[in-house]
Amino acid sequence: MEKTTTQPPAYAIPFWEGCRDHKLRYQACAHCGTVQLIPRTVCTHCHSQELRWKDSAGHGAILSYTIVYRAPTPAFKADTPYVIALIDMDEGFRLMTNVRGGANDSVAIGRRVRIGFEVRGDRTLPIAEMESP
Repeated sequence: MEKTTTQPPAYAIPFWEGCRDHKLRYQACAHCGTVQLIPRTVCTHCHSQELRWKDSAGHGAILSYTIVYRAPTPAFKADTPYVIALIDMDEGFRLMTNVRGGANDSVAIGRRVRIGFEVRGDRTLPIAEMESP
């Protein structure tokens, strides 16, 4: 069984182009300054359409995580166990992503990570990597 991908909407293309170029991009509202990761056509705070794309420095801290031991579908079986983490990025947005090599004892709430990238099929995805303690 193959892992599926979807076609992103036009307003999300800058995010995926950034991933392809190994840059984590997020949106910032030019009107109120709110930052948001999930690409949208309006600001989640003030509903302005004046959104600007910015490149993240790619550093953050683990807010929460889970270790997946049982694959949700056969396509993910070879990947188990793997870690999915919610990362508080330094720019003020949150990112949910896998943690490279995180199924060992090094993953912990509050642990600093940096965002790297991994090619999977026709997409390049952000992935968290542990920073040195």
